[in-house]
Amino acid sequence: MTLHRLAAQGYATAADAYEKGRPDYPRGAIELLRDTLRIDATSTVLDLGAGTGKLTRLLVPTGARLLALEPVEGMRRKLGQMVPSAIPLDGVAEAIPLPETSVDAAVAAQSFHWFHGDLALAEIHRVLRPRGRLSLLFNLRDERVDWVARISHILDRHGRDAPIHRFGAWRRTFSDSRLFAPLGEHEFTHTQELDLDGLLERVASISYISALPLHERYAVLNEIRELAANHPDLEGKSVYLFPYRTLVPLYERR
Repeated sequence: MTLHRLAAQGYATAADAYEKGRPDYPRGAIELLRDTLRIDATSTVLDLGAGTGKLTRLLVPTGARLLALEPVEGMRRKLGQMVPSAIPLDGVAEAIPLPETSVDAAVAAQSFHWFHGDLALAEIHRVLRPRGRLSLLFNLRDERVDWVARISHILDRHGRDAPIHRFGAWRRTFSDSRLFAPLGEHEFTHTQELDLDGLLERVASISYISALPLHERYAVLNEIRELAANHPDLEGKSVYLFPYRTLVPLYERR
């Protein structure tokens, strides 16, 4: 099973931008994972598509044994620097390099939309122990805020070939499957504090932007600079509070 072209191409060169520009996850969401997925110091937890470890590092205080599955070498290398206590695994969610019933819980933060859903669910089901639990996390740009909606408009001109999590196609994978029972879905508000460089890194970290030819990528970043300089909610500011809606759906292995 191969990685999606845009993920392989875009993230191969975007690890530093991803680490600098991407948000973490709200404290309430982490507490929800700990309690609902029953994560403690006796647990083995698999982080699927772990990236640079934005979620992995927030689970370190649980004392759990953390396995971080990440197929892109550059991202995996950065993860090793940021979360040295996690065990990095080279692989994809559709072919997890672990034995059957070997993990207590699994998480997929900002990654499930990249997976071939039915194949990934079968593999996650295989490696989870009976009644093991799975959670997805999605930081969705809060497009109820005008300047955020305008950023999305700029980005959407370039992301037509990428699977976009905010459109919710991943939900069909779960509704069509009998492998997992839903445990509910929660939503949290979250804010990321960015200066102009951070805002540009946030945009540059998106796979389909990173994969653009250099002149097109610069053009996108220049549009973001112009928006920051001229939008009435942003002009004259040195710090921008980027708002998100963080969705956390939860499931149990049948």
